[in-house]
Amino acid sequence: MLHLHDPLLIISDLDGTLLEHHSYRWEAASPWINILRQNEIPLILCSAKSAAEIIEWQNEFSLTGQAFIAENGAVIQLDSRWSDSDDYPRLMTGIRHEELFSVLDKLRQKFGFKFTCFADVDENTLCELTGLTRKQAVLAKLSEASETLIWRDSEEMMAAFNEQLASLGLMMLQGGRFWHVLDMQAGKDKALHWLQEQFQQREGKTHITIGLGDSPSDALLLDSVDYAVVVKGYSRQTVTLQRDDPQRVYRSQNYGPEGWKEGLDHFITPE
Repeated sequence: MLHLHDPLLIISDLDGTLLEHHSYRWEAASPWINILRQNEIPLILCSAKSAAEIIEWQNEFSLTGQAFIAENGAVIQLDSRWSDSDDYPRLMTGIRHEELFSVLDKLRQKFGFKFTCFADVDENTLCELTGLTRKQAVLAKLSEASETLIWRDSEEMMAAFNEQLASLGLMMLQGGRFWHVLDMQAGKDKALHWLQEQFQQREGKTHITIGLGDSPSDALLLDSVDYAVVVKGYSRQTVTLQRDDPQRVYRSQNYGPEGWKEGLDHFITPE
């Protein structure tokens, strides 16, 4: 097992992983969050959420100032201690949100694809569509380098849509609740590699990485870490890993934060 004195980096998805899929509760994970904070082990939140949303959750978890990965890797927030970096406070990959939304709208008009973007609707409508609170909906609409959408068309049309996106250097990822379109240059795995290099340069040591996620969009991240926790999730699509070694991968029996805790219990001894 790993120990708290090892040079650990914990990288965690939010929705359905650290946060319960339906209620957004996270109390079951609280003891481990406290242990990581007390031992100065970074907990890098890695999500499809906007930077504004993740900052709110960092405040909730008392993780303010730590590095994080937003919008499925399209946005990387630097640690607050790295203010001397040219990329501070955050690095964005590829296409920006305004241009991306324009591209999606043109594809919709040209080919008749049926989907609703978060940018299409106001906060009140978004609350009705998603179950988010008004504050959460306001923050969810603050994407900087990706767009979240609700797909309303057939699988055949989705295949055609993906072809069009690929021809433009874009990709669509399935999250726990919604679909996310972003630049092919982005990705949770690529963002993590970039952050690992920053930690390596600044701290002069190689970190042992543990990743936790529950959905197919987490697969690349989970394949790129030293140890992976696949938290039991609600997606109809299985989380399939290329490196599915039982020595490296743990699949939880519980959903959400209970499964998150279960995964850290499996890999780390808290003594």
